[in-house]
Amino acid sequence: MFVIKKKTLKEELKYDGNIILKYTIEYPQIIEEKWISEIEKFNRYNYQKAKMLEKLSKGKLFEEAKELYEYNKKNGYPIMIYEIYSSFEVTYNSEFIVSLYIDDYIYRGGAHGNTKRSSQTWDFRTGCMIPLENFFKNDRNYVSKIVTQINNFIEKDIASGNDIYFENYCQLTIATFDVDNYFLQDGNIIIYYQQYDIAPYSSGILTFTIKC
Repeated sequence: MFVIKKKTLKEELKYDGNIILKYTIEYPQIIEEKWISEIEKFNRYNYQKAKMLEKLSKGKLFEEAKELYEYNKKNGYPIMIYEIYSSFEVTYNSEFIVSLYIDDYIYRGGAHGNTKRSSQTWDFRTGCMIPLENFFKNDRNYVSKIVTQINNFIEKDIASGNDIYFENYCQLTIATFDVDNYFLQDGNIIIYYQQYDIAPYSSGILTFTIKC
């Protein structure tokens, strides 16, 4: 098991004397005496990922926030603050493998913000992320088999009265399936779909436990 520290980039940006954007970006860094070069690759990757979001916040999103501020001020509307919050959750940390997901939440005004999830599963023997296909070796049809499991689960969920999906979910589960959208948890593979992929915003980011 690795010691994983939480690092944070945080700032409030002002315009015309008012805070119009604030960001908090949390990212993981591993402290370890073995596999040093592999760990450094993980740390550098996540630091750079956090800095890219910080750059977006200070650049494009700040410019958007200024435009919204000027529009609201001109029309007598309340001032809305852009908010960016990125957090991570380690879901598997054992021996030489670490799996986690990162949720990037961005509020640009309006009724609500949006969250985009990304994930990583690392093998520190190689210093590389593990592609989903590695868990389904010699099976070219692994994606269709995963989607079949997901559709079966959704069908049962709807039958039990939990109908939170779009009507054409069977088509959407394959159309929006992304091989990068997975992480490990309790020895299982968890597949997730982004907001709006297969269900309305209110359903959130949906996850499915897959047998392989």
